[in-house]
Amino acid sequence: MSGSFRIRGGKQLNGEITPQGAKNEALQILCAVLLTDEVVRITNIPDIHDVNRLIEILGDFGVKVSKNGQGDFSFQADAVNFAYIKSTDFKQDGARLRGSVMLLGPMLARYGEAYMPTPGGDKIGRRRLDTHFQGLVELGATFNYDEKEQYYSLTAKELLGKFILLEEASVTGTANIIMAAVLAKGRTQIYNAACEPYLQQLCKMLNRMGARISGIGSNLLTIDGVEKLGGTEHRMLPDMVEIGSWIGLAAMTKSEITIKNVNWGELGVIPNTFRKLGIQLERRGDDIYVPAQDQYKVQKFIDGSILTVSDAPWPGFTPDLLSIILVVATQAKGTILVHQKMFESRLFFVDKLIDMGAQIILCDPHRATVVGLNHEHPLRGTTLVSPDIRAGNALLIAALSAEGTSIIQNIEQIDRGYENIDVRLRAIGADIERV
Repeated sequence: MSGSFRIRGGKQLNGEITPQGAKNEALQILCAVLLTDEVVRITNIPDIHDVNRLIEILGDFGVKVSKNGQGDFSFQADAVNFAYIKSTDFKQDGARLRGSVMLLGPMLARYGEAYMPTPGGDKIGRRRLDTHFQGLVELGATFNYDEKEQYYSLTAKELLGKFILLEEASVTGTANIIMAAVLAKGRTQIYNAACEPYLQQLCKMLNRMGARISGIGSNLLTIDGVEKLGGTEHRMLPDMVEIGSWIGLAAMTKSEITIKNVNWGELGVIPNTFRKLGIQLERRGDDIYVPAQDQYKVQKFIDGSILTVSDAPWPGFTPDLLSIILVVATQAKGTILVHQKMFESRLFFVDKLIDMGAQIILCDPHRATVVGLNHEHPLRGTTLVSPDIRAGNALLIAALSAEGTSIIQNIEQIDRGYENIDVRLRAIGADIERV
C-alpha cells in the first residue's frame, strides 16, 4: 500500500507508546515452524508487510496457519507441499522478501532439499549470502546456482555436525545454520556466531522444542543434533529499533514519552548510547520514561575528543539505529561523528537532512560529522522520499520535529517495518496523515 505521509512538525508530543514485536526476530522464528510436524504458537507478531508476506509464503507451502488473535498465530507444518517451492509462484514470492532465505536451513534439515530465488529486500549495499551457503555446505549439503533462472538449490542425503568458523557474524546466516544443525547427526559448533537477543530467542525456542543448543548468548554455540522436534509456544521480544526510535523522537520534539514493556535486559548498549547524546531517560519497571528536555548536550570522551558512535555486531550498537542517532544529533548541543561500519549506503539519506537545514558533513559513504543545532534552528519541512526502512523512520522523526509541513513519499518502505505507525503517533499527539 503506497502513498505519502503529510506531517505538520514542531509539535510537542505526550503519552505512552508500546513497541511492536521485533521484525527481525519474527522472520527467524517463523521459518523455524518448518522444523516440526507439531503445532507452534507464536505471539506478539508484528502486523507488517514483510512478516505477513512470510506467513503467506508458509501458507502457500502447505503449512496450516490459524490466527488466534491480534499478533497471535498457530502454525503446523505436517503436510508440506514441495511442488510449490519449485514453482514460478515461489520464485516471485521468495524473491521479494530477503527474510525468506532463512527457510533454507529448516527445509534442508527436515526434507533434505531446499530452493531459493535470488532475494530482494533493502537497498543498503551488498548483503552477501555466502555465509548461509558455506555453513550449510559444511554440514554436508550440495550447493547449486542456476544463473539463468537465478535460483539456488541445496540437497543433502544427511547432514553431519561439524566445527564451523563463520567469516562474518551474520545473524540470518547463524540462524540458518542453527536450524539445519538441530536435526543433523552429531555435534555442530558454530564459532563467531551472531549473538543478538533475537537469535537467543530462536535458540531458546528450539530448545523448548527439544533441540540441544548450549552457549546461547555467546559467539560459540554447541548444537547436539536430535531426531525430531516437537511443538511449543513462543512470545516475541519488542522491537529494539522502535524503542530507540521513540527515545530519539522524544528528544527531537522535546516531548515527555513513556515507552512501555521494553524488555530492558535485552537492550544492550542502546539506552546508554542515547544518554551519551545527553538525552535523559530512566527505567521505570520495564518501561523507559523520557522527560521533556529543552536541550541535550553531547558528552565528549574523557580526553576531550569528539564523541563517535559506530555500529558493531551485538552486543555492540545495532546498525539499524545509526540513522536515528544521526537525526537526533542534528538538534543536540555539540558535535558527533557517526561511523557506519557494517553497510555501505545507509548514510545516503543525509542529503535530505541537509535540505532540511541540518549541519552535516558527509565524509565518505561510511562517516558523517553532525554539528548539532541545539534546537536554535529547527529543521525545515520539505518533501522527502524514504530510501529504506530504517532511514524512513529517521526521516519521519526529522519531519515531526521540523517547522512547517513535510511530505514523505514511498512510505511502503516504512510500512514494511512498522505497524500502523501513523495511528500510533497520532495517539501521542503527532499531526500525521496518510495521503
